[in-house]
Amino acid sequence: MENTTAYPLLERIDDPADLREMDIATLNQVADELRDFLINLVSHTGGHLAAGLGTVELTLALHHVFQTPYDRLVWDVGHQTYPHKILTGRRDQMGTLRQEGGLAGFPKRGESDYDTFGVGHSSTSISAALGMALGARANGEDRQVIAVIGDGAMTAGMAFEALNHAGDVDANLLVILNDNDMSISPNVGGLSNYLARILSGQLYSSMRAGSKKVLSKIPSMWEFARRAEEHFKGMVVPGTLFEELGFNYIGPVDGHDMETLVRTLKNLQRLEGPRFLHVVTRKGKGFKPAEDNPCEYHGVGRFHPESGKLEKKSGDGISYTRVFSDWLCDMAAQDERLVGITPAMREGSGLVHFSEQFPERYYDVGIAEQHAVTLAAGLACEGLHPVVAIYSTFLQRAYDQLIHDVALQNLPVLFAIDRAGVVGPDGPTHAGSFDLSFMRCIPNLVIMAPANEDECRQMLYTGYLHDGPAAVRYPRGTGPGVKPQTHMQALPLGRGEILRRGHGVALLAFGSPVSEALAAGEALDATVVNMRFIKPLDETLLLELAAQHDLLITLEDNVVAGGAGAAVAEALARQGCTIPLRNLGLPDRFQDHASREALLRDAGLDRDGIIAAVQQTLAQPALARSATLA
Repeated sequence: MENTTAYPLLERIDDPADLREMDIATLNQVADELRDFLINLVSHTGGHLAAGLGTVELTLALHHVFQTPYDRLVWDVGHQTYPHKILTGRRDQMGTLRQEGGLAGFPKRGESDYDTFGVGHSSTSISAALGMALGARANGEDRQVIAVIGDGAMTAGMAFEALNHAGDVDANLLVILNDNDMSISPNVGGLSNYLARILSGQLYSSMRAGSKKVLSKIPSMWEFARRAEEHFKGMVVPGTLFEELGFNYIGPVDGHDMETLVRTLKNLQRLEGPRFLHVVTRKGKGFKPAEDNPCEYHGVGRFHPESGKLEKKSGDGISYTRVFSDWLCDMAAQDERLVGITPAMREGSGLVHFSEQFPERYYDVGIAEQHAVTLAAGLACEGLHPVVAIYSTFLQRAYDQLIHDVALQNLPVLFAIDRAGVVGPDGPTHAGSFDLSFMRCIPNLVIMAPANEDECRQMLYTGYLHDGPAAVRYPRGTGPGVKPQTHMQALPLGRGEILRRGHGVALLAFGSPVSEALAAGEALDATVVNMRFIKPLDETLLLELAAQHDLLITLEDNVVAGGAGAAVAEALARQGCTIPLRNLGLPDRFQDHASREALLRDAGLDRDGIIAAVQQTLAQPALARSATLA
């Protein structure tokens, strides 16, 4: 990254207090430097780019106007917070972004007092900010609380639940909608900016409050005045919905017009109660490749900062996401009942090609995971066969719907669960560490984990043919390099396979740890088993292995608590089998961000970690005596 001496104003900003001494012209110069710094930064570190470029002016204006961190600034999702991190004392650490021991890619409470709420999932900002506002009221503190939420995040029901509650309790809360879809861009210009300043000004607010007090005593006149105001606003701004929820709606304003942003925010700072500011920004602002293709530059690897050309990733393996994408299109060509559903993760979950080839059978429901799952249940009731493509960590948000609407009714819905296990640089908010545990306890649900790319394809086919709910969970990135076969063949339900026969120790691996188990098995002369199914578990094979070995070791890229290893322990206990058993998996803590390889090594799920665990277990006195007697 370029030396910060290339940024004479930016390098003088050690915390937001420095911004409060600057005038508008200087803030605009800082915006230029900040945008250039961000482009150069992410070109070296990778990470989220387009969203942050779009919030440069808004971030500067917020820290310029409000007394952060005393005033609480709550960001939604966190993709747009790199400028916030740079301005809040972390500029010189940004080169460590998303690296082991470095800065997190999302707001993190333990990292800075300016990160008031940890985020990673969408649509939480208004609820959290409302809680802070009510907490300030309860503590008698006169602080401002601001939630910044994107237009995509507003598709989630949780956001509207919070808005409804905020209006009902008359909270002293400012919600800023960062609208970067540009669907209302024709309204953004001189007239709308002027109206925003007028409508947020003290004179208008005083008249509005006074009129409300007088006219409320004459119900018919108050209702007439209220509707007249709504209709006036409705001619120039889309704010009627938020007014009905009890908010004083202001906007839309140009999110790249520093003077308008600062003046409007200062006006809103003087007001009380629920306020809603609608800001329109351009994703990727100031970097043409990101402006032209904000989706591609949403999350990027390293790239050339001048041309924007992305560096090619090393290796030629096929990702599990690509395996799913190819299977989905192939299966849809065979079965017209197939319907693909995603909660706003078309690119990440691999539905781009499907959406282009079968647009009439593709549904992107927005950031609404609960709705996605129940929508699938409704489609299944009508004889269609839905496939829900969803990240492991996002399925957590639809757990009740998975149980109540799908599994309880035993409906044929296939869940293609991406990003299972450790995910790497995105950190604990995106780690799919718990899905085996939270799914395994659900009746009727078949759960599979592939050892390689071809097995993933065959498992998807197996789950699709199953007359009931099924889940195939697979990790981020590429597998061991087993090319998927064109043909599709259903696997025997609940059957594992022995990959290597050895002596003394049997390694029972579920999903991606199979490769490392094979490497460790060679060194240990151990039996290695690809268990394939977490539910139903292959208990017949399990009992055979228990009868033929001195020690069983289970391996899974899921937390040990309640996971696949726990299923093995329960099955052995039911059969009265007392063979020594050790469960290896992810630790009972939230792992911090690091590379996927580092996280697996930390959990002891690499070859050397598995060998060490086996040797340590065999060295225990009870097992040593057992081996001597044998």
